[in-house]
Amino acid sequence: MPPRSVSAIDPGSSLLLTDLYELNMLQAYLEAGMTETAVFEFFVRRLPPTRGFLIAAGLEQVVEFLEGARFGEAELDWLAASGRFSRAAIAHFAAFRFTGSVHAVPEGTAVFPSEPILRVTAPLPEAQLIETRVINLLNFQTLIASKAARLVLAASGKMLVDFGLRRAHGAEAGLLAARASYLAGFAGSATTLAAPRFGLPVFGTMAHSFIQAHDSEEAAFAAFARSRPENVVLLIDTFDTEAAARKVVALAARLKREGIAVRGVRLDSGDLADHARKVRAILDEGNLREVTIFASGGLDEETLLALAEARAPIDGFGVGTSLTTSADAPCLDCAYKLQEYAGRARRKRSEGKATWPGRKQVFRRFDAEGRMTGDVVTLEDEAPAGEPLLASVMREGRRIGTLPPLAEARERAARELRRLPERLRRLATEPPYPVEIGKALVDLAAAVDREEG
Repeated sequence: MPPRSVSAIDPGSSLLLTDLYELNMLQAYLEAGMTETAVFEFFVRRLPPTRGFLIAAGLEQVVEFLEGARFGEAELDWLAASGRFSRAAIAHFAAFRFTGSVHAVPEGTAVFPSEPILRVTAPLPEAQLIETRVINLLNFQTLIASKAARLVLAASGKMLVDFGLRRAHGAEAGLLAARASYLAGFAGSATTLAAPRFGLPVFGTMAHSFIQAHDSEEAAFAAFARSRPENVVLLIDTFDTEAAARKVVALAARLKREGIAVRGVRLDSGDLADHARKVRAILDEGNLREVTIFASGGLDEETLLALAEARAPIDGFGVGTSLTTSADAPCLDCAYKLQEYAGRARRKRSEGKATWPGRKQVFRRFDAEGRMTGDVVTLEDEAPAGEPLLASVMREGRRIGTLPPLAEARERAARELRRLPERLRRLATEPPYPVEIGKALVDLAAAVDREEG
């Protein structure tokens, strides 16, 4: 019988969405009888040059993945037909379920280098097999949430909307970027699927093609307003921005008699500060002081800070490419490493990539005003001063109760941004936030080094 087709498999949940070496190692572990308990931790080695902090995100998707992790019939058929794996390994794949425990920092928490963000405790083959997808989910959403948090700080309370789906690196990336940016403080997304999938507010106006398809700008504005009377926001920079603003003033008077109110206008090109000032004056002179100005088009933190410094009268922003690609820092130097196996602490000593062994906890200290002052990374059973960050979220392969909803993670992120040291809130990267490695952890690393020679 030919193998069942794998074309219909959802890649997001498939255990074949992994590096081949994970499967190779799993078979080798089984043949060597290495199935005792292992501890792996996910952490970031160092921050990108333009980052002073990160916002943890993606835990919900990791837990969903682990709870449903199994090989389907089509995947098992493909593995068998590939000729790469033994019958014993295929049988193990068929019975695979994640049975381990997970500890993690809550989504929305500010995190820093060398701090475990997630810890997996499970039989070695299980903990190894899930590595690639766990990194994939945590790395991406943490990357985007951290970028979004910088934009939120730069926007100083003004509305931000994710406009980045069309430039995202794939469908899942676009959807998860909408979630991560909302978690970090964006008002919502233009990505429609984010509403039914995550409960996000979604926003949308019109494209320049809508204007161009009509015989006149006035006709386009009127048609759109009458079609979408509950939230009329008009794109006014297709031809002449200020001329279009005057057309909006004239149209608004007619629409008002029909019970339709123009809510806002959108700028998408040119010198946004200059256009916004001129458009604001035109709207105000036309008694449309309540009409907001929304801007989009190649925005990032530096642009938002410059617009704030110029006192541009812009009420909100749509941010696309720079957000969903984290353009200035498109990856994190993150890792998922073995810290303990069969009851013994383990340590990698590779040059520039050494790890701290053992099961760890992060303790965070605050000043009298509630601002973060520094963290200590030490062994799990130590108890230095500070608030412990990692908490138990899964046991025996199932989540413990329910994870905090996205709205709660969003509130946590907002609280964390308020508690950052002022230099980090200003997006400065120097001096770095202090992360201390506890003495017990340093001593354990030295003991492991002596033992391993």
